[in-house]
Amino acid sequence: MTGLKPGALGAKSGVSQAQYFSELIERVAATQDKAAFIELFDHFAPRIKGYLMQQGADSASAEELAQEVMVILWRKAALFDKSKASASTWLFRIARNRRIDSLRRQKNGDLDAEDPALQPSAPEDPDVILDTGLREERIRAALEELPEAQREVVRQAFFLGLSHNEIAESTGLPLGTVKSRIRLAFARLRQVLEADAAVDID
Repeated sequence: MTGLKPGALGAKSGVSQAQYFSELIERVAATQDKAAFIELFDHFAPRIKGYLMQQGADSASAEELAQEVMVILWRKAALFDKSKASASTWLFRIARNRRIDSLRRQKNGDLDAEDPALQPSAPEDPDVILDTGLREERIRAALEELPEAQREVVRQAFFLGLSHNEIAESTGLPLGTVKSRIRLAFARLRQVLEADAAVDID
């Protein structure tokens, strides 16, 4: 799949915003592309939070639910079908469902047993599991080679699920510095992983 660069939306690139975000989700589904996920997170998380607040959720609950939606995106991106819905429609539908589930739990204290997010995933092919485990092991080793400053922002972005703005707030760093460190970290990780024949990063 041909990669699209951030900001290359609209008439200049000949790609609509909807098509662009659909491709980002497909990249997350295919390769767990963290750069694509960051861009999706930064664009949709605040918008989903705003939507949920419009639906009556308080700021803290809306923030938590928005985080849940983005976690579902990361884990279930393969379920996205651009022929049936746009990225925004799919994500806002998930947000709406999570809001309804939250209200149900508040009302009766029970979890919704029919919630798709609570259903077990289909078992993966053993070869896929082995390949994924090897790739994750090599990626973790590559992370350890990053400078501490870069490793910390990557840790907060992907292991804690924080947005760029939240990382800037938690570290006291300028937003531009956070984004720059994440870009540098990915460039360094890609360089290390490209030299590792056991890791397919395409």
